[in-house]
Amino acid sequence: MIQKVYRRYARGYDIYFGALFQPGRVAVIEAMNCRPGEHILEVGVGTGLSLPLYPRHVQITGIDVSREMLERAALRKERDELHHVVALQVINAEQMQFPDNTFDKVVAMYVASVVPDPARLVDEMRRVCKPEGELIIVNHFLHAHPVVSAGERLIAPLSRLLGFHPDFSLPGFIDDTGLDVAEQTPVNLLGYWTLLRARNNKSVAYVATPLAEVVAYETGYSG
Repeated sequence: MIQKVYRRYARGYDIYFGALFQPGRVAVIEAMNCRPGEHILEVGVGTGLSLPLYPRHVQITGIDVSREMLERAALRKERDELHHVVALQVINAEQMQFPDNTFDKVVAMYVASVVPDPARLVDEMRRVCKPEGELIIVNHFLHAHPVVSAGERLIAPLSRLLGFHPDFSLPGFIDDTGLDVAEQTPVNLLGYWTLLRARNNKSVAYVATPLAEVVAYETGYSG
């Protein structure tokens, strides 16, 4: 179902959600404090609107469930010569093929209320991120104002058509996922979206496998 919705969105996604969500994308990159040589995974990279914002001294792998969105991300990579983007792959974020402890940081922008199982998404983000790494999530959550939240609940039955859940609860999300939130910041227009920066609170530290050994770096789109 998600693939069908975002196949429909793909052509006009940059118009609909480009400028509207861009302040949140900028805030995410700033919050990540990227260090030279870090390997970063962006879950739900979409058409790649965030890719030019990353510093060139890191390596970015982007995944998305929508082939049509990734095709546009690949075009952006080539057009803008984004050589720090080492792979773009069609992957279900709830069942990633990356080994444990592959990435230094894992980010999901506007994804948590889209996937069928948000807790599974975070479990996978936590698994592929190194124990000392960070998870960064930006998303819309059910508004605290009763009038606004009532409207969000009213349109919630249309979530399959909209492609996201407008009544997505922030406290419920944190409880269900066990996120160790270090920072919570409102972003975008009127602070209607929330940025969460979380410590990767793994209970067991694994031996990390170098990214170069587990990801076939691509010069463009990889299906």
